[in-house]
Amino acid sequence: MTSAFENLSGPGKALRAEPPDKREFEGLVRSGQARLSDALNTSLSIESRFDLAYNAAHAFCLAALRWHGYRSSNRYALFQLLPHTLDLGPAVWRVLDKCHNIRNLGEYEGDLNIDDRIVTDLLTACQVVAERVNALTPLS
Repeated sequence: MTSAFENLSGPGKALRAEPPDKREFEGLVRSGQARLSDALNTSLSIESRFDLAYNAAHAFCLAALRWHGYRSSNRYALFQLLPHTLDLGPAVWRVLDKCHNIRNLGEYEGDLNIDDRIVTDLLTACQVVAERVNALTPLS
């Protein structure tokens, strides 16, 4: 049976196989943790908190994918693969998918439509992803 990773790998596809790199993995986790910590700072603007939490989630998801021996050329694929990289269901990846779409509208069309609820949901999802990444067996 072909894995989700194999289905998305190959010429013109979102993934390519690449051996895990301990230093890269640890750097991504550190980046995610720093951004998540900053995103929890309620004295920052809601836009800053959203941006920090989204980028923290991205770093953690990329770390999980790299742990599995793949690299992505597509941000969206990282969130799509959460059931396979960290065994996370729709309660998490749908929030990250929605935030990905919100982020794109803000970045490319200047329409960053966020509120406290989406930032809270994003922070919760990011914390779940962080917990799962931190529970992965350390790379040697």
